[in-house]
Amino acid sequence: MSIHPLKNLIKNKPLFESLASKYSTPLYIYSEERLLHNINVLDQTLNENFDSYHICYTIKANSNPHLITTLKAEIPSLGADCASPGEIYIAEKGGIKGNECIYTGNYESPDDLKVALEKGTHINLDDISSFNRLKKIGLPQEIAFRLNPGFGKGAFSQIVTGGENSKFGVPHYDIVKAYRLAKESGVKKFGIQCMTGSGVQDPAYYPKLIKEILKTVELLKDELDINMAYISLGGGYGIPYKDDEPPMDFNQVFQNVANNFHAYFDERNEQKPSLWIEPGKSVVGDTGILLTRVTGLKNSYKSFIGIDAGMETLMRPALYGAYHRIFKVGDPDAPANNKVDITGRICENTDRLAIDRNFPDVKEGDLLAIMDTGAYSYTMSHQFCTRPRAAEIMLDGDQSTLIRKRETIEDIFSNCF
Repeated sequence: MSIHPLKNLIKNKPLFESLASKYSTPLYIYSEERLLHNINVLDQTLNENFDSYHICYTIKANSNPHLITTLKAEIPSLGADCASPGEIYIAEKGGIKGNECIYTGNYESPDDLKVALEKGTHINLDDISSFNRLKKIGLPQEIAFRLNPGFGKGAFSQIVTGGENSKFGVPHYDIVKAYRLAKESGVKKFGIQCMTGSGVQDPAYYPKLIKEILKTVELLKDELDINMAYISLGGGYGIPYKDDEPPMDFNQVFQNVANNFHAYFDERNEQKPSLWIEPGKSVVGDTGILLTRVTGLKNSYKSFIGIDAGMETLMRPALYGAYHRIFKVGDPDAPANNKVDITGRICENTDRLAIDRNFPDVKEGDLLAIMDTGAYSYTMSHQFCTRPRAAEIMLDGDQSTLIRKRETIEDIFSNCF
């Protein structure tokens, strides 16, 4: 049984009523205490297991600059995983320099690559064709390629990013060709990255993945006499979204990764590269609460609870069928006597945040808390049906700070002529 770390907070109805009154709903709320706890857990376990390591926070998970600044202040060595020029921009705005970032695009335009090169990022290329485009712009001293090892794992099929059906990475049978081209073109320094899926909660997966990466490292050493400056395991470290899902034991995960890592390089008496990771969800996922208000109740062929947050505010349930715990504010343990669908106000029948969910009695005006909305939530929100995007706040104890104001209808059309 996994009790949500912020569940007790949901019992504080006066606090949430005051936040709803001050900022309106829907409202994204992030716990600063939980954010700092999460990043420190990762930093401490890596520090205990590796001589050299680098954490690159995944900007796409949550790109609010206030969160990035808070993380950077806590872990001064923090870098960023960026996938676009916009993510490089916001990383820098949050205090992370270009040379602290790994840039992993896919099907990148020349303009994308030009920004990554000019900002001095660690460029990690998705394909040999990417290297050919980059060469026309300029040649960095260091290059990495994203390895697709032929397998992957993820919480949903849509977020498995390795294997034969994935659009990402250099297939294992072309990886020597990619590095040979880079070396023969004059690249002097190398890294390797492997990101095969998101939402992985199997602690045995990452030791398996590092073994596969090390096989490729050995092949590249034998074929091309290449030594890696860094090895990135990518991200994808899952969090529990349901009560019956245990949290990942990161100490266990990275101890097992380290055992394989150190054994490989010690056996060969080779200098050890730096171990990099690119966490997003595991840093910010469970820090977030989406506060929403019940707008209507309907008994039809099914029973519906209508709320003021829909798929435009939280896309994951409609996109992946993702499950989020939803609590009644003030009484998160209230008896769940009703089977309902919880839906927003969007003109799509897929606009469901929960389907056939056992849920307590509620009335119009009640507040609900949708949990684990710190990652891939605001960043995937949109304006369908001309619904402005929500505000975001940071919560420190009972003190709140507005970190993104609520969008207005006028904002939506501000760039139109």
